[in-house]
Amino acid sequence: MPVSETNVSDHSGSLLESHKGYDPRIIVFYFVLAAMLLTLAGGLAYQQLSQTETYNERERVQSQRRVVLPGPRGNLYARDGVTLLVGNRPRFSVVLYLDELKPDFLNEAKIIRRNYSKSDMPKSAMKDIPFSRIARVSVVQRYLDEVNKILDRSDKVNGSTLTRHFEEHLLLPYTLIDDLSENEYARLIESLPVRSPLQVYTSSTRHYPYGSAAAHALGYIGVHEDISVEDFPGDDLHTFKLKGTIGKDGLEKIFDEHLQGEAGGTIFRVDPSGYKVNPPLAKRLPVQGKSLVTSLDLGLQLTAEESIGDQVGSAVAIEVRTGEVLALTSKPDYDLSKMSPRISEETWKDIIDRNALTNHAIGGAYPPGSTFKILVSIAALRSGTIAPEDVISDCVGTLRIGNYVKGCDNGHARHGETKLSEAIAVSCDIYYYTLGLKMGAEAIAAEARRFHLHQRTGINLPSETSRMAIPDAEWKMRTRNEKWFPGDTANVAIGQGDVLVTPLEMACFAASVARDEVYTKPTLLHDPAGKPQHTERIGLTPVQRAALITGMVGCTTPAYATSTARNLASPLYRIPGISVAGKTGTAQKRVKIGDKIGTINFAWFICFAPAENPEIAVAVMLEGDTIGESFGGGANAGPVANAILKKYFEKKNRPASPAFQPFKLN
Repeated sequence: MPVSETNVSDHSGSLLESHKGYDPRIIVFYFVLAAMLLTLAGGLAYQQLSQTETYNERERVQSQRRVVLPGPRGNLYARDGVTLLVGNRPRFSVVLYLDELKPDFLNEAKIIRRNYSKSDMPKSAMKDIPFSRIARVSVVQRYLDEVNKILDRSDKVNGSTLTRHFEEHLLLPYTLIDDLSENEYARLIESLPVRSPLQVYTSSTRHYPYGSAAAHALGYIGVHEDISVEDFPGDDLHTFKLKGTIGKDGLEKIFDEHLQGEAGGTIFRVDPSGYKVNPPLAKRLPVQGKSLVTSLDLGLQLTAEESIGDQVGSAVAIEVRTGEVLALTSKPDYDLSKMSPRISEETWKDIIDRNALTNHAIGGAYPPGSTFKILVSIAALRSGTIAPEDVISDCVGTLRIGNYVKGCDNGHARHGETKLSEAIAVSCDIYYYTLGLKMGAEAIAAEARRFHLHQRTGINLPSETSRMAIPDAEWKMRTRNEKWFPGDTANVAIGQGDVLVTPLEMACFAASVARDEVYTKPTLLHDPAGKPQHTERIGLTPVQRAALITGMVGCTTPAYATSTARNLASPLYRIPGISVAGKTGTAQKRVKIGDKIGTINFAWFICFAPAENPEIAVAVMLEGDTIGESFGGGANAGPVANAILKKYFEKKNRPASPAFQPFKLN
C-alpha cells in the first residue's frame, strides 16, 4: 500500500526531534567530574608544594644514621701538677666493619642456599633456615681466621653476639679480639691490609701508673651506656653509641662532669638495608675532658700505704695552713688497674671479701680514745673548769664512779698528782675522769660540736659517713630513750662510750688545733695560690695554749718515762730538729670473732709539726684483729705517723727549725 507524504514527513520529524535536546543529568555529571579533577589537582599540588618539607624530613630520618663516640676522660695529677696519678692509655682491639661486607654476605647466602638446594632436604623445610645469619657467621669467621693465623690463636665467632650486633649496632665496629698485647698489636699492624674491613681499632681506657695508690681517693669508673653529644645535629636520627665511662667512686665520681670528655659524632647516609654510604655527611671528633690537679703528695701517699701495710686502718695528712689533703690512705685497698675497662667477677669478689671498698678515712666511725682528751682539755680551759697549773686528781690507778671502779688503762698503776700538761703527756685516765665529771658532758659535747666533730667534713669525696656521734644527755634520750649517768660522762672524757669520729675528722681537728682555730675544711684539690683557711679562733689564752701544746710535745719526747709515744723520740724515729706535738689513743670495742667474745683495740695517733710553727697535721687509726692483743696508739699508730712526717721533712730538705721550748712540766 502506498505511503502518503504526510505520513513520511511526520515520522521523520519525530526522529529528528528526539535527538536534538540536552539531557540535564549529563550536564551535572560534567560538573562533578570537573570538581573531582580540580580536587585531585589541588591535592597533588598540596602534596608537592606544601608537604615537600615533611616528606624530605621523613626521607632524611629513614636514610641517615648517627654514630656517637665518647671523648677520653681528663687526667688526674698529683699536687706538683706533673706526676700523673690517673691518665688514659690506648687500648687496641681487632674489629670488623660489618657494614662494608654487604656483597660478601649476599654472595655467601646464595652459595649456602644453592648447596642446600642440591641436598635431599625438602623445600618446605628450607623456609625455616636463617641463610643470612649463617652467611654472616661464615664470612666473619673467615676474617677471624686471618687474624688467628697471624696471632697463632683459635678464636671462634659467637653467632648470637654477632647477630645482636648486626641487628642493633650495624654501623659500629664489631670486636673480634679485645685488648691486644703490644706484641700482637705490632704483628697485626705489619700484616693486615691497609684497606680492609678488618682493622686494629684504638680506643681509650683508664691508666693507673701506681696501681692501688690512693685508690679510695681517686676512685674508679664504670661503663656508661647513654653518652650524649652536645650541639651536634641529628637528635632525631637513629643513633649508634659506643660505650663511654662514668665515675663510680672517689674523685672520678665527684668530678665526673669535669673529667668527662666531649663526645664526637658522625652522620652517614644508609641504603634501605642499613649499610652506610660514604662519605659521611657530618663529622666531629671527640675532645678529651678537663684535667684535675689533686692536693695529694705521691711520696707521702706511698709512704703512708707502705707503713700501714696489711693492717686495717687509715692515715690522713693535711697541710695545716690550707686544709689540702696531702695523703688519704685506707687499707685494705684495691688495684685500680684491675678496675678498667671492666671489672672481672673474680676481682670484684676479692674486693668484697676483703672489704676493700670501704674508705676507712671517711666511711668508718670509731671511738677516738685518748686523742679526744685534747678536745676535753680545750673545753675545760675555755669553760674555766681548770687552770693549767691546777692539780685536780691524785691518780692511784683506780677511781670509783657510782657502782663501777674505773682504772687507768695506759698500762701503769699510778701517776699521782698531775697537772694538765703532764696529764696529756702520760694520758692519765683518772685525771680526765675527774675533769669530765667536774665539767659535765654538756660542756664537752658543746666544744666538740664547735670543732664540727658531730658532722661531715664536706670533703670532695662521695660516701662520707654520717655515723659520727658526740653524745650527751639529750642525745642519749633522743636516740636510745635512756637516762645519762656519771659513767657516761667519764667514758666521753676519755673518748670512749658512744663517741664516734672518722680519721679524717681527727686529722682536721689536729690541723685546727695547730692553727689555733676551730674548723678545717679539707679538700683534695690543689690551689697553686695556696690560700690559707681562717675560721673562728679557739679562744685560749697564750698560757693555756702553751700548756696544751707542751703536753702534746711531752707525749712524743722522753720527758716522762711514761709518755705514751716516747718511742718516737728514739734514734729510730726521731726527726732531727723537728718537734712533734701529738697524742696517742687506744679505744676498745667489744666484738665476736669466731667463737670468742672480747674486745679489740683501735690504735690512734694525731699530731702536727713543727710544734712551734705547724705545717702538717696527721691522724692515724689502725684496727686490731685479735681479741685481747696488745695493740695501742703509741706502739702501732705512732710509727705510721712518724714515717709520714719523716718523708715530709726530708722532701723539704731544709735546715732544722729552732727547738720547741715547752713549759716546765713539773
